[in-house]
Amino acid sequence: QVQIVESGGGLVQPGGSLELSCVVYGGSFDYGGIAWFRQVAGDEREGVACFSVLDGKTFYADSVKGRFTISRDGAKNTVYLRMNNLKVEDSATYYCAADELATGLKTWYEFWGQGTQVTVSS
Repeated sequence: QVQIVESGGGLVQPGGSLELSCVVYGGSFDYGGIAWFRQVAGDEREGVACFSVLDGKTFYADSVKGRFTISRDGAKNTVYLRMNNLKVEDSATYYCAADELATGLKTWYEFWGQGTQVTVSS
């Protein structure tokens, strides 16, 4: 059984930084992907960044390129999302998702975490 646990959200001022962590328990994702999505209440969920486990490629939404970095520590089954120069519009609930075969920012992932809140405000 796969379980995903996110952590690291919180309140930060504009221009600040946060690092989210996603621990994936169980499953085998050697040919799939692990991604971060975000959602504001009433809006559609948006793919932010994803990591292709097979080849190590990373993909980012245009809105976060140059500011966010996704990385993976395979030994710890953990994926990180480093967020720099945060903006008010980055405020959302951030979800980690994993799939054993698929990857990408517009892909439906099979396994999801419960989400962690990120609030950017002065």
